[in-house]
Amino acid sequence: MIKVRTKKQVKAIKINIKRRTVIVDDKLIFKKNVPLPSWIELSIIDVCNRTCKFCPKSDSNIAPDTYQKMEKPLITKLCKDLNDMGFKGSVVLCGYGEPMLHKDVYKICDQISKVAFVEVVTNGDTLNSKNIKKLYTANANKLLISMYDGPEQRKKFNEMTKEADVPKDFVILRDRWHDETKDYGLKLTNRTGTIDIGIQEEVKINAKCFYPSYQMLIDWNGDIFLCPQDWQRRITMGNMMQKNLFSIWTDKIIERYRKKLLQGDRDISPCNKCNAEGTILGKNHASAWSKIYSI
Repeated sequence: MIKVRTKKQVKAIKINIKRRTVIVDDKLIFKKNVPLPSWIELSIIDVCNRTCKFCPKSDSNIAPDTYQKMEKPLITKLCKDLNDMGFKGSVVLCGYGEPMLHKDVYKICDQISKVAFVEVVTNGDTLNSKNIKKLYTANANKLLISMYDGPEQRKKFNEMTKEADVPKDFVILRDRWHDETKDYGLKLTNRTGTIDIGIQEEVKINAKCFYPSYQMLIDWNGDIFLCPQDWQRRITMGNMMQKNLFSIWTDKIIERYRKKLLQGDRDISPCNKCNAEGTILGKNHASAWSKIYSI
């Protein structure tokens, strides 16, 4: 159902946006006079143990569980590329699957922590005090737990955190148990036309988007996508096992999308089916790229 939003965002969404704004927009880092990304989402495994209604994983025809997982050579290459280009942002383990289902999640966190700020986003189903502690000792910086079952989960995870003996601010609890009247507690989008649930904003073909100006998503096999909205993986920007990250970040493919979206032109797949606002974060990056392109 498409409708223009009239209701307020829930408090948890506002808090999350504010936190991410500090990471994304606090300070631009440049290489060869171009702004580097400050937010990279890493999809380390393509399977989830849940099928939430607002997620494309609820439909196996759109986003089937393939059980494919990111291997060590790709993580090693990623860390080298991030180090070489002077990356100073966040790498977030989330993407198209549940990261805690990857058996090497702790090793991955520890390795990436040497070159980036590391966050793990999880539904919390596999968590206990022991593995919360393991994530902390693996040098993850933040653990974000999305609670889908109800407010009673807050007490459970608070007790786990206390028992794990980690700093309180290491764990961030996100209430996702709401129904469609509160957008399920998240920033609801149609995931480039793959989800039609709740009160959706209409697709605006002339709306700007800053996603490719400040971030990228890296899939389990090294394929790089514009943003986390493209759940059908329609258009790849390149593969990081074939080219280095900075080359892909400045390549003609992503540049074409970046220019069009900075000018408010979404008449290109998959953006022409996307209703994500796209301008909440990355304003400083967008401004810098606009000057480079003389937009």
